[in-house]
Amino acid sequence: MSQLTNLAFFRARPGQTQALGSALSALVAPTRAEAECLTYNLHQSIDDAEVWLVYENWCSAEGSEAHMRAPHVQAFLKVAPDLIADDIDLRQFLMVTTPAA
Repeated sequence: MSQLTNLAFFRARPGQTQALGSALSALVAPTRAEAECLTYNLHQSIDDAEVWLVYENWCSAEGSEAHMRAPHVQAFLKVAPDLIADDIDLRQFLMVTTPAA
């Protein structure tokens, strides 16, 4: 199995930047507690405060897929249309090097 990296980009609807940031922040602790989660970090753009990035690493694609079915993610996805301006831009990558120690 190869480590999977997800980059998920979100653009807040006008006036929803703080609410989106709060909703995304609420995902951090429960996601980090998931068995196959290696890292899960939330970032806000320096150039455009309405743009958010979640950088996540998983032991496997199956771990990432299980994450998407988790109750905390499903709850976020229900409110996401009110908070984000466009579709979530999810990009997935397989690690081709050995992870750093």
